[in-house]
Amino acid sequence: MAIIITDECINCGACEPECPNTAIYEGADDWRYSDGTSLEGDVVLPNGNAVNADNAQEPISDEIYYIVPDKCTECQGFHEEPQCAAVCPVDCCVPDEDHVETEEVLLGKQAFMHPDD
Repeated sequence: MAIIITDECINCGACEPECPNTAIYEGADDWRYSDGTSLEGDVVLPNGNAVNADNAQEPISDEIYYIVPDKCTECQGFHEEPQCAAVCPVDCCVPDEDHVETEEVLLGKQAFMHPDD
């Protein structure tokens, strides 16, 4: 399951540098699959979608920090717990019930984005 940032976010930015997948972005900022990963050019994501990893994607939120579900692995393969939740001063980084994934799937995404780790 991915993590989501709720609307209680105070935009402090503590979570963003903690994400090993660069899945967290400031509100209104475009994002890319290539940001902080080994992905580049045309790729087929683990979910089967074909994308260009270098193309800018629409922001998920215009107002608060947000997490890209396709890039979030709950820090599996890096840390024991999601680092965004560990550092959030207002506890607004919570499991996203709309993106439930097994540990195996999360580790697969991590290996896909960081094959050399």
